Amino acid sequence: MTKAVIIEDEINGLTNLQNLLAEHCERVEIIGTAGSIEEGYKLLTNSSIEPDVAFLDISLPDGLVFQLLNRLRPIKFDIIFVTAYEDYAIKACEYSSIGYVMKPIDPDMLVEAVERIQPKKESAIDKRLDIFQSYMNNPNAFTKMSISALDGIYFVSIKDVVRFEAEDNYTHIFLNSGDRITASKTIKAYEDMLAPFNFYRVHKRHVINLNYMRKFVKGDGGYLIMDDDIKIEVSRRRRPAFMEQMKRLQSGF
Repeated sequence: MTKAVIIEDEINGLTNLQNLLAEHCERVEIIGTAGSIEEGYKLLTNSSIEPDVAFLDISLPDGLVFQLLNRLRPIKFDIIFVTAYEDYAIKACEYSSIGYVMKPIDPDMLVEAVERIQPKKESAIDKRLDIFQSYMNNPNAFTKMSISALDGIYFVSIKDVVRFEAEDNYTHIFLNSGDRITASKTIKAYEDMLAPFNFYRVHKRHVINLNYMRKFVKGDGGYLIMDDDIKIEVSRRRRPAFMEQMKRLQSGF
């Protein structure tokens, strides 16, 4: 069983989450609930309460839940945010590989978030929270991301990522060091996440860091040559938009 606590101030929201977990996530056992930062602190500092995961509403009556998390460090459980916030909070979750579900809760999204819970010894939750809060505090200066991979959690500088390559529901991530990480996330998620950082989808299987392009070879089989000498096909459908992007880059130079 996966032991869980829920910190949620709205009674209807709490009841709904409990019911959804009971119906769709039978292996999750709820061992405690709280409705505020102070109640949550008392719950999670109780030596008899040792959760594997905490479902956390971001906005609580006595402040934001991050105040609670900072008081509890080092944290020994995984986290799933349950939030009505969009955009910046969700992007922060994506960059830090922290689980989340949006309100109103989609049962399929809840199941997916539960399936991604990291074992305590592998969760590296404090480092993931650092990345989360770094983005929340200053998204324009954000430089690092967390990658939840098949063999653990990696923390990499965005500028060191050369390209992403899709394989079914997994994504291979290639770094300028020559290392490769295989992540349990679709390439679409990385495309959306990193578009502001000069990454571009040139093919259904490829997202590239435009900073690592060396040459675009024209013709029917148009393709890119990257700095690591790898050839990346630019799909026919995406080529016009890609060429417009190249014009914008040249104008910027």
